[in-house]
Amino acid sequence: MATQVENTSLHAGSVIEPSTAAAFIREALSSGEGIVRLAPCWVPRSFLMPGGRLKLDPRDLYILGGHRGGIDERWFASTTKAANGPLTAPDEGLAYIEFHGRKMLLKDAIERDGDLFLGAEVMRERGGWNLLCKFFDNLGPIPHHLHQTDEFAARVGQKGKPEAYYFPPQYNFTGNHFPYTFMGLEPGTTRDELRGCLERWNQGDNGILDLSRAYRLEPGTGWQIDAGILHAPGSLVTYEPQVNSDVFAMYQSLVEGRVVPWDLLVKDVPPEHYHDLDYLLDMLDWDANTDPEFYKHRHFDPTPVAAPRGMADDGYSEKWIVYSTPHYSAKELTVFPGHSVTIKDAAAYGLILTQGYGSIGKHEVETPTLIRYGQMTSDELFVSADAAANGVQLTNKSATENLVLLKHFGPGNPQAPSARIQ
Repeated sequence: MATQVENTSLHAGSVIEPSTAAAFIREALSSGEGIVRLAPCWVPRSFLMPGGRLKLDPRDLYILGGHRGGIDERWFASTTKAANGPLTAPDEGLAYIEFHGRKMLLKDAIERDGDLFLGAEVMRERGGWNLLCKFFDNLGPIPHHLHQTDEFAARVGQKGKPEAYYFPPQYNFTGNHFPYTFMGLEPGTTRDELRGCLERWNQGDNGILDLSRAYRLEPGTGWQIDAGILHAPGSLVTYEPQVNSDVFAMYQSLVEGRVVPWDLLVKDVPPEHYHDLDYLLDMLDWDANTDPEFYKHRHFDPTPVAAPRGMADDGYSEKWIVYSTPHYSAKELTVFPGHSVTIKDAAAYGLILTQGYGSIGKHEVETPTLIRYGQMTSDELFVSADAAANGVQLTNKSATENLVLLKHFGPGNPQAPSARIQ
């Protein structure tokens, strides 16, 4: 049997003692002028197969043991522990601030000095970061599933989870096995039809995809999927801002010949309802799932944050890639070769580079080619609210290649459009 390897044993840097936490936070923020560097945060999934495009060394895809599954996710600026069963490491899914060979959980830093990271108003109104953002990368599709609404998630002590998708072109050099996503249900689908799928759970393929429709995934576009909507994400590398919860329920019994256990359907269901089919059907938002204009209402093309011509003249392009919801938002920023720009934002954010090299504030940054598990990189940062408001200078030090990064914001970014832009 493979030996479990805890995340804590392989992350570079020594964990600071609580007695030195305040000094560490202030020193790291001061040195970086309000911007701190984050270590890569890798998460396995036992019921999926990794797609191999997250730049993690292939030798390390199963470093946590075959019983844990392959590493198919990288979480960004996360203060949310992964819900991966009894073998989950104490810090699995949690981001570390790294500074001069020392490290501290971003979660602990925000809980201690959230005003310095998010601003006093956000801490007073929101109580924390309240965002989970990740890349997920699978060889094939994920089972058709949903994330519970606040109402149903609260019954198991969790939060509901709407989420959004964007497919970064830089990571999608190949589509892998199934670059299509089944979403929602065919208009007119009835509860009895879906009940039949649950009743056939132990008979192989329960046929739930016969009640849905698949959409071809396009790099450089995205989707908004609210809680209660069934979806079976396809095999493109997906950038996924979402509410900070790991709640879900799988409704598909067989995927690419692999059995999905009933346990994954009722993982976040009160025990007394494990076999209550009416309860499981009630968890769906039926109107949203059967919306005849599902594509029109939920598919997104990026929209420029300002006049494209003016931005190009200044050496950059910035687009909203996730918006229209109060829970989170995201931008894609491109700085053209040899240019330097200063960008202001109205809220704190995490960022991940997808292309190029240069500097962001006082931090040198570069997009890695290959990463060993536990190795520090220079592609992920967290920008405090004060630094974002004052403006962050970004410099592309390449003469030929764009510097491209994705910026993820928590709830309540006042600059984010509140509705879809047609």
